[in-house]
Amino acid sequence: MAKTALRPSPPPLEANDVAIVGGGTVLWFVGFLVLLPFKGSLERSGHGSWPWICLAGAALGLIGLWYCRARRDAIRRSRETAAESPATRLD
Repeated sequence: MAKTALRPSPPPLEANDVAIVGGGTVLWFVGFLVLLPFKGSLERSGHGSWPWICLAGAALGLIGLWYCRARRDAIRRSRETAAESPATRLD
């Protein structure tokens, strides 16, 4: 069996993490708002924690948004610094 030629790995795919985490945070909060009117019936059926789980998900999403924005800004600053500094090549 012939071996296939080795190719370099592709660069990592860059995603808009802020939008992804923001969308998830909004969905958790919407889930909280949707479940809140049914809190009484949820408690009677043993699922009274569901609205609070959604609220906790939204709160954790806010922390995730803060982290993703800080990470995005740090990457942007790093790229700007690298573009401004003279390229050092080792030949």
